[in-house]
Amino acid sequence: MIDNQLPITKLRWFRRQLKAWACGHLRNFPWRRTKDAYAILVAEFLLQKTNADTVAPVYQRFMERYPTLNALAAAREEDVTMLLRPLGLSFRADRLRQSTQLILKNYQGKIPKTEAQLLKLPGVGKYTARSICAHAFGQRKAVLDTNVARIFERFFGLSGGRVKWRSQELQSAVEEAAPTTNVGMWNLTLLDFGAAVCTARHPRCGECPLQEQCQYARESNIDEKIINKPIYM
Repeated sequence: MIDNQLPITKLRWFRRQLKAWACGHLRNFPWRRTKDAYAILVAEFLLQKTNADTVAPVYQRFMERYPTLNALAAAREEDVTMLLRPLGLSFRADRLRQSTQLILKNYQGKIPKTEAQLLKLPGVGKYTARSICAHAFGQRKAVLDTNVARIFERFFGLSGGRVKWRSQELQSAVEEAAPTTNVGMWNLTLLDFGAAVCTARHPRCGECPLQEQCQYARESNIDEKIINKPIYM
C-alpha cells in the first residue's frame, strides 16, 4: 500500500453509491451466474481483448461442447480453434488447452486457488488470475484494467500514467477500495459502471451517481444544476 491512502469518508461514499447503482444496472452473462472455477477460467480466456456481448454466444456453445476440464483437455486442437475462431486471437485456444493440461498434470485436475499458481498458467496474467480468485473462490482480489483505472483517476484525481495496470498508485487504490466481502460482485460493478456511465469518450456525467464528489466532474465544464441533481441513494 502506498502512503497516500484514499480519504476514508469519500471512499465509503464511493462504495455506497456504486453498490446502490449496481442493484439495477449490472449486465447478465452466463459466466456471472456460476461459481464453477472451470467455467470462470474459460470465460476469462474468452474475454481477453474481446467484448462480452461477442463472447456470450461462443461461450455458451463452448461450454455445451466442453463442459468439464477433462473434456477440453481431451479435445482436438483444431476443433477448439474452430469453435473460438469468431473471437479472433487464435493463440488463445492453444493457451487455454495448454493451461487445462497443466492443471491436470500439476494440480490433479483442480483449478489453482492462488494468484501465484494461476499466473504460472499459459495466457493467464494478473487481471485474469485475480478475477478467477475473486469470482470462483471468493477471495479479496480487486482487478485493475483501463475501465477501472478511469473511474479511480477521475473520481479520486489519481494518475496512473500510460500503462494503467502497471501503476502502483492505482493498484493500491483499487485494493484499498475493495470491500471485505463479495469482491467478485464489486469487480463486476466497476467494470459495468465503466462501460455504461464513466466511459472513455463522452462520459454520462449528468446521470452519474458519483458526480457530487467526483474530481473530474468538478474540474469539467458541467452545469452546476446537473452536478446538484438528485443521485442514486
